[in-house]
This record gives sequence, C-alpha cells and structure tokens, in this order.
Amino acid sequence: MAKEKEHINLVFIGHVDHGKSTTVGRLLFDSGNIGEQAMRKLKEKAEQLGKGGFEFAFVMDNLKEEQERGVTIDLAHKRFDTDKYYFTVIDAPGHRDFIKNMITGASQADCAVLVVAANDGVNAQTIEHLKLSKIFGVGQLIVAVNKMDISGVDWSEARYKEVVEEVKKHAAPAGWKVDDIRFLPLAALPGDNIVKKTEKLSWWDGDTLLQAIDKFDVPQKPTDLPLRLPIQDVYNITGIGVVPVGRIETGVMKIGDKVTVVPGREGKGISGECKTIEMHHEQVQKAEPGDNVGFNVRGIGKKDIARGDVLGPSDNPPTVATEFTAQIVIMSHPSVVTVGYTPVFHIHTAQVACRFAEILKKINPATGEEVTENKDILRNGDAALVRLIPVQPLVIEKNGEIPQMSRFAIRDSGTTVAAGMCMDLVKKEL
Repeated sequence: MAKEKEHINLVFIGHVDHGKSTTVGRLLFDSGNIGEQAMRKLKEKAEQLGKGGFEFAFVMDNLKEEQERGVTIDLAHKRFDTDKYYFTVIDAPGHRDFIKNMITGASQADCAVLVVAANDGVNAQTIEHLKLSKIFGVGQLIVAVNKMDISGVDWSEARYKEVVEEVKKHAAPAGWKVDDIRFLPLAALPGDNIVKKTEKLSWWDGDTLLQAIDKFDVPQKPTDLPLRLPIQDVYNITGIGVVPVGRIETGVMKIGDKVTVVPGREGKGISGECKTIEMHHEQVQKAEPGDNVGFNVRGIGKKDIARGDVLGPSDNPPTVATEFTAQIVIMSHPSVVTVGYTPVFHIHTAQVACRFAEILKKINPATGEEVTENKDILRNGDAALVRLIPVQPLVIEKNGEIPQMSRFAIRDSGTTVAAGMCMDLVKKEL
C-alpha cells in the first residue's frame, strides 16, 4: 500500500453569511470529492426548501444521514483528498455557535481559510475569528475574498484590494504576520477560482483555492509528547460497547496501550486497555496527533467518563489541576475583571467555571512590560498573569510542557471575554 498522504485539519472560518459553507461545498464538488448524483439530490432538496443556490452549503449539512449508520465523528468533519494531502475539512454549518466550536478543540485546526465577502468586507466576527484562530494555534492562514460576482462588486480588482488591506489592518494586531497570509479572490456560488481559473478574474494570476490549500506546509506533529486525547463524546454502540470519540492533540495511541482517563466521574481517573481504534469508519492500529478517532477501552463504562475528560498513558496520565497560573488577554468584557470573577473556561473539550483568585501582574500587551498602576482591575486590551481556581476538577497542562493542552478561552453570556494559556499549575494527586 502506498504511504498514506500527509493529513491536515483545515477549518473554514468567517462571518456566518459570507459563504463558508458554499465555498467548502464547491471545493469538494469541483475537485471530485462529492459525486454528481449526491449533488443533484442536494439541489432538489434546496429547491424544495425554497433555497435554490444553497445546494453547495448543504454538502456539509447533509452529513446528518451519516450519523445514522454509525459514528460520524463530529458532523462537520469531511474527508477531502487533493493530489498532495488529505484534509479533514471542518466547517460548522449547523453550529451557529461557531466560536464556541472553534474553541472547544473540535476544530483545533492546523490551517484555516478565512472567508470574507467582497461586498461586506471585514466585520466584528471576522476580527474575532482572526484573533481566536491565532490564539488557538492555527499555524497558517489563507484569506479568500468571496462573492466577487455579486452586483456592486462585479469582479472589481480595486474592491478586492480594499478588502485585502482591510483584513491586513486587523490581522497584525491579532498576532498574524501579515506577509505570511495568502489572499485570493473567488466566487463560490458560480464556482470561479475555487478549482478552475476564470476569465472573469482575468486580472488575477495567483492561485485557485485548491492550488492554495495544496501549498500549506505539513504541520509538525507533536508525536514525541505524551499522549493526550480530550474526549468529545461518548457513544454506546451495540456489539462494540462504549465508544468514546475525540481528536488526539499530542502523542500516539496504539491498540493494546494501557490508558487512563481523568478526572472521570469519581475524580480519581479510570484506567483500561485500548482494544480498537477507528478513524473515518476504518479500523487502524495506531493514531497520531490531528486524527479524529473513535475507540474502545476494556474496563471503561459509559457512565465513567464524559466530554471534557482527557485520555493519556497510564504511566503518564494527564494533569488535573487544583489551581493554575495563566497568562490571559481580555478581549471584550462589558466592564472590568477583578478578583472573584468566575466565568466559564473552554479548555480543549472541557467547559469549567474558574474563579479569578489573584491578579499577579498586569502586562502591557504591546511591550510585554509590567504595569503597576490599577493592577487589580483588568479592562479590554489588558494582558495579565492571574491565579485561577477551577470549581471542579480540570485537566490542563503547562504551556512549556504540552502547549496544545494549555490554551483556553473565557466565555461569558455568549461572548468570548478573554483567552489565554496555562503557565504553571498545582497538580492534584489522584
């Protein structure tokens, strides 16, 4: 068998109505990853629903049928092959709460395509996605300026350049190196510059979207770190038993491994032996970082574990913290953050409330220097080193040891208030 192509997790981000789903649908269809027949069905369905032209967006939505025949690991994951790579495309059509999804690690992607509509340009959600994708370790970014065909834009190069400048203006403060971001124009609905070049964009001599995603660099896989697999869901499947699913963040998982899931329902962790591993409906002997897997462990029952628990090797189990110190940036809090504030932290797949116990130091984000005045109040734009106490057991790792398991977002009443990473922790002895 030929060596399996390199694998990349690719997320499509951007404002809800800027055409992410249509772009993904077009890409899969035009590159032959979805058959004509499937597409025709979608078209009929779209017309029945009075949504002609939405058939490409339905490509991702339409995977619900797949669920009924076994475990589809996270609806929005669709395998997609190019000559060079195989991608797991992550798009969240049904997840209106996309930001939360992006954070919880289900969409911890290596690379991202940010879709920005040419008529609308950059808006608040675009900016938030730029910041979050950077904080959560997305390494490479393509910005696709979509809807070049819409009236008022009419394939205008001048408008394309305006949008590019607009994105650049917000990308730099979000932490992106602007020179490393690649930009390209496209029109997803008619399918221009997705897979095929187009006369209508005669001024464009750069890549199509397909060519551009094939130029991503293969992300370095953290296979030498200890195994860490945050649980996303736990299914009970007749004939197999309990099947937890999740995405491996670090390390390698092999059949026969002795593994421990913490904190588990009792908070002491629960151990067993890995019997089977399945990926994209196929049995595999081992799985690596970035792989979305379902697996079965002898000795673990359905009620023992839940979303937010983390699996690791029994001789080096994941760390449960009773308190931790983190470096955070306040992004959009309505007033001020002080000691005692207890919002919900989204860390890998876990959602746990944590209390601000102490603001150790306030940092000027531009210079990295400590700010001494008013250090017990944090406002938007402030960075700080804080001591946090989770209200229930929580798995998190130090950024210096396993960075993939150290990042989190803080959400409060529907918005992302802050984001950060764990620098140090007090380990709970299980």
